[in-house]
Amino acid sequence: MRTLLLGIGNILLSDEGLGVRAVEELKSRFKFPPYVELMDGGTLGMDLLYFMEGFERLLVIDAVLGGNPPGTLYKFSDGEVKAYFKRKVSAHELGFQEILALADLLGKRPNEIVLVGMEPESLNISLELSTTVKERLHLLIEEVLKQLDDWGIEYEELEHTRA
Repeated sequence: MRTLLLGIGNILLSDEGLGVRAVEELKSRFKFPPYVELMDGGTLGMDLLYFMEGFERLLVIDAVLGGNPPGTLYKFSDGEVKAYFKRKVSAHELGFQEILALADLLGKRPNEIVLVGMEPESLNISLELSTTVKERLHLLIEEVLKQLDDWGIEYEELEHTRA
């Protein structure tokens, strides 16, 4: 099944760019099969609908404003994703909520949607992730890889990234 790993967020606002930074990390450390695409969705908004088309599975990586301590991990599946975006837990939730609604309306919604995210520590202007989020980024990556394992997707760690 065609799978899209989509990192969304604004890299100019510190931890708001977490999803994009996670996708960059995944691209640099792992090799994925040809049916898995990794995409920096940045702040594309409604344009993401075009890029999501034709994928059966969607894994979104994003900063999640859930009211818990910075660095807290979140994972939402299918209907939970839509419900949580309706409650405005993402820093750019309205755009993604509308994308999901329009994808449903047009019959272009992926069969499975999972959101993996982390509570941000800072949304201040900065190109760097906060200390807390940077130190816990590996846990977010592990959660993404666990989801790929659950979907039966094989990946390979690149030699130059092994310790």
